[in-house]
Amino acid sequence: MSMLILALIGTPLAIGLIVAALLVGAGVSYVIASKQISTARQQGVQEGIEQRKREHEAAIGSAEQEAKRIRSAAEKEASDRKKAALVEAKDEIFRLRSDAEKEIKDRRADMSRQERRIQQKEENLDKKTENFERKEEMLQSKLHAADEKLAEAEELKKNGAEELDKLKKSQIDMLERISEFSREQARDYLLTQIDADLVHEKALKVSAYEQQVKANCEEIARSHISLAIAKCAAEQVSEIAVSVVPLPNDEMKGRIIGREGRNIRTIETLTGVDLIIDDTPEAITLSCFDPVRREVARLALEKLIVDGRIHPASIEEKVDKARREVEKRIKQEGERAVLETNVHGLNPELTKLLGRLTFRTSYRQNVLNHSIEVATLSGILASELGVDANVARRAGLLHDIGKALTAEIEGSHVAIGVDVCRKYRESQEIIHAIEAHHNDVEPKTVIACIVQAADAISAARPGARSENLESYIKRLQKLEEICTSYEGVDKCYAIQAGREVRVMVKPEIIDDEKMILVARDIAKQIEDEMEYPGQIKVNLIRESRAVEVAK
Repeated sequence: MSMLILALIGTPLAIGLIVAALLVGAGVSYVIASKQISTARQQGVQEGIEQRKREHEAAIGSAEQEAKRIRSAAEKEASDRKKAALVEAKDEIFRLRSDAEKEIKDRRADMSRQERRIQQKEENLDKKTENFERKEEMLQSKLHAADEKLAEAEELKKNGAEELDKLKKSQIDMLERISEFSREQARDYLLTQIDADLVHEKALKVSAYEQQVKANCEEIARSHISLAIAKCAAEQVSEIAVSVVPLPNDEMKGRIIGREGRNIRTIETLTGVDLIIDDTPEAITLSCFDPVRREVARLALEKLIVDGRIHPASIEEKVDKARREVEKRIKQEGERAVLETNVHGLNPELTKLLGRLTFRTSYRQNVLNHSIEVATLSGILASELGVDANVARRAGLLHDIGKALTAEIEGSHVAIGVDVCRKYRESQEIIHAIEAHHNDVEPKTVIACIVQAADAISAARPGARSENLESYIKRLQKLEEICTSYEGVDKCYAIQAGREVRVMVKPEIIDDEKMILVARDIAKQIEDEMEYPGQIKVNLIRESRAVEVAK
């Protein structure tokens, strides 16, 4: 048999049969195993369900027992809490009831007290009403008696007024007979006495006020002014306005005049300056009210002298070149003044006008340098006084800006300066300071007073200004004339170049009290009628002498 199988194995058919037999056997085994597994699974599921059911039933039984226990405990606890709450509620009710009874008792006692008080007030009001009624009756009776007395007094007054007028008239007649004064004479005498007393009182008041002001302000003002002067050291004392051109020789005069005077006419026509050629050796004088034109003519003439070629075409060329140089210098000088004073935002036209002031002098003091000095002093004084120093410097720099146009526009330099600054939209504070720096208007701001003081300091310092002899003599004569015009003035002397005047008064006419008023009146008249640099000090001297000869 085994041989048969081996023989079959050796053939392909045998192999196929074996494989088929194996597959069939495997399928049968799988089916049998699947049925066994399914049966075992069903048995296991059934056993698990039974086991879980028994476990759940045991758990449910224990839970019901636990629930019964918890319920009984909760019912017992609720019963205990209910009893405790009832006990607490009864205690609270008892306490509230006792408090309410106590409060009611207190309110009843308070109400009884208030009722007793009201009853007492009613009794007092009744008593007061009775007293008022009695007093009203008494007042009515007194008013009636007063009306009767008033009527009697009116009658007596009427009769007494007539008697008083008669008595007054008789007394006046008696006084006139005794004093030998009429009513008008007596009134004049009384007014004279009152006027004398008022002069005395007024002098005392003025003196007291001056002493008070000096005590409070003089030391502070001296400190501020000395500090400002110390910080502003001027580079020059004074400047002489020259209009003379030196010549290398007298032959140059003829060349400047030219054939039939055509050269000198050309120069005068182009520059607007008069050339004065006289016997002065090696010099030509230039005459013109406009300092800028005079400077243009001076530069042009100097260039012509250096060049040597003097004819109308060359003159025109040199004049144009000199005019450009002067304009450039004007701009540079204006910018220098603005930078030195630290004034910002100035209109370019105002800067040019400031530059023109470098050719302008006032009592031989250069106006541009004076303006820079005033601006510096104003800034220092403003800083010491706690005022805006920038505004003060700006006002000080522009205070004499009108002097740049006095040769072209009619009017005072103050009015011209105000118009120019208003045209270029300067602030009202600056315009007011310019307008008030010579007391054309009353200064109303601190800046205006500072600029006024700085202007006086710059002009009054020693050597700052000078004037010609004729004007100086006229000013001294006018000063002495004003002082001697007052009654009681004996002699008058102007000293210290007219910056001080000493007045000798007659002691029998002007007493000590009246001296204060006379000095004030003289100073006021000098301020109103004279023009002078700086300030003038008025000293009144009164001296009484008693002379007797021993024989």
